Amino acid sequence: MTICKYAVVGNPISHSKSPQIHAMFSKQTAQDLHYSAILADIDGFDKAADTFFAEGGQGLNVTVPFKRDAFDYASRTTVRATAAKAVNTLILEQDGSITGDNTDGIGLANDILNNLGWEIKAKRLLVLGAGGAVQGILEPLLDLQPQHIVIANRSVDKALRLAKQFSESGYLIGCALDMLEGQEFDVIINGTSTSMYGDHLSLPASLFRGKPNYCYDLMYGAEATPFMQEAKNHGAITADGLGMLVEQAAESFSIWRGMRPDTKPIIGLIRESL
Repeated sequence: MTICKYAVVGNPISHSKSPQIHAMFSKQTAQDLHYSAILADIDGFDKAADTFFAEGGQGLNVTVPFKRDAFDYASRTTVRATAAKAVNTLILEQDGSITGDNTDGIGLANDILNNLGWEIKAKRLLVLGAGGAVQGILEPLLDLQPQHIVIANRSVDKALRLAKQFSESGYLIGCALDMLEGQEFDVIINGTSTSMYGDHLSLPASLFRGKPNYCYDLMYGAEATPFMQEAKNHGAITADGLGMLVEQAAESFSIWRGMRPDTKPIIGLIRESL
């Protein structure tokens, strides 16, 4: 019997939890598949993807720095991938064409709503950062019908551009990080790269006055990120992006295999392994 082949491609890739997560999904759902990690050269995404599919691969996850490359590589893209202008999931269709999808945003939404039980509808949201990670989550967040979303970034031009790009989907405002003094929010999402490098964001205390505050960092680790630590010091309820990681993987698995794994026990197991 032929084993179905899937993989994640990135650079670097040795840190990726995706093979571990999909192995757990496979065991839980009794699906016979093989999932590996592929290190591609920085300018070698197309070659790596071509080789993978030529050797019988059926689905490919894509992580940094190749999500834009994957967007260009796909024969077609889904609505959510088109909105994000980035692809993290490639699907080999029966006719040999490749569909590109983006499961990051729905992964975040599922984690916030189903695992954490936080309310988004009619809430005031602040999203920190205006890079690719934020671009991938805005459409799904707007689908949850918040009162509004403020995008704050060091470069105000990027924040304003994103707010305009998604303006037809909901009420968004772009501003600079230094314009947040005096504002209050119900939910704050850190989409900057600061936590990746252990850096602190300089945020005004006024952001955390509206209790209870819910603060989510797209990054994750064995310890609370600097953003989460600061939020906790102000009495906020916090979460990191591990649940999002597992949920976006589950969405990819569901697209490929036609069934959705139970994510909660997997999140717990991955948390223990950090």
